[in-house]
Amino acid sequence: MTLLGTPTVGVLALQGDVREHLRALEAAGAAARPVRRERELAGLQGLVLPGGESTVIDKLLRAFELFDPVRELLRGGLAAYGSCAGMILLADRIVDATADQQTLGGLDITVRRNAFGRQVDSFEQDLRYAAWPAPVRAVFIRAPWVEEVGAGVQVLASVERGGAAHPVAVRQGRLLATSFHPEVTGDDRVHAHFVDIVRGGS
Repeated sequence: MTLLGTPTVGVLALQGDVREHLRALEAAGAAARPVRRERELAGLQGLVLPGGESTVIDKLLRAFELFDPVRELLRGGLAAYGSCAGMILLADRIVDATADQQTLGGLDITVRRNAFGRQVDSFEQDLRYAAWPAPVRAVFIRAPWVEEVGAGVQVLASVERGGAAHPVAVRQGRLLATSFHPEVTGDDRVHAHFVDIVRGGS
């Protein structure tokens, strides 16, 4: 089903680049609003899970009584985009999870936290993203990568390390995730891609 008009997309506002995601979504044609309480989930057609520390966001989701409501919305088909820690939250499996760490799930992927190293190992790189002719400038900050993808997962971009290609952007149905932070570069194409997914596009 194609959604007409301006879709309403929430940004989980517990940690991370909330304002930057809100700006990018607005630039991509969505009506964007922060989400901190369960009542603010009402009426959303999509939800962005920003970066930050995945274990902290997991605890905050539970502390703000958002974990179960968000997970149920995802299971019900809500479109979602996770960047960096948001990718970890959407993953079904984590290689190096802490003992009590939970994920919202939905993406049939296995991720490794801090796969590129510590904060001092953060870097930027131009990436080929899906079929776009111009590369995306990707900012990686203590970023994960995808170690395994399920049969229904589309790899949109990868980074070469140690002679192997590691997926850093994936999509499965109405779920999109990137290891990097497109909200900080001023290039809104990833957010536009997500808004198109929200609307029911390809």
